[in-house]
Amino acid sequence: MSETAVRLRDRAPLAGRRILVVEDEYFLADDVSSALRALGADIAGPVGEINDALGVLNDGGIIDAAVLDVNIHEQPIYPIARELLARSVPIVFTSGYDKIVIGNEFERVPLWEKPIDPRAIARGLASMILRR
Repeated sequence: MSETAVRLRDRAPLAGRRILVVEDEYFLADDVSSALRALGADIAGPVGEINDALGVLNDGGIIDAAVLDVNIHEQPIYPIARELLARSVPIVFTSGYDKIVIGNEFERVPLWEKPIDPRAIARGLASMILRR
């Protein structure tokens, strides 16, 4: 890889990556999306409804990773998480709840507890993607 390509990757490690953001708190969704865009990502969404997230999953576009709020308008995000994991898409959860609430099925999914730092989530997700 050329030195220029390395510098661009370091500045925009998510360039060309489509990241799904599912969050029902508008300002938080916007902050997370902005942090991901700052690293070069294209954002699928953000969406604040389970049905809208299903629509994104089924729109034919590639999803490279996802940031998922565990509880979307009192509905668990687990059906979306299961589908993404079945596609081998890396995901992270955000929640105001402890990891114990999530359960064993998703024990390997990183949890960012609210209040969150959107830039830290973006960097963490970039690291997960680049390790793959």
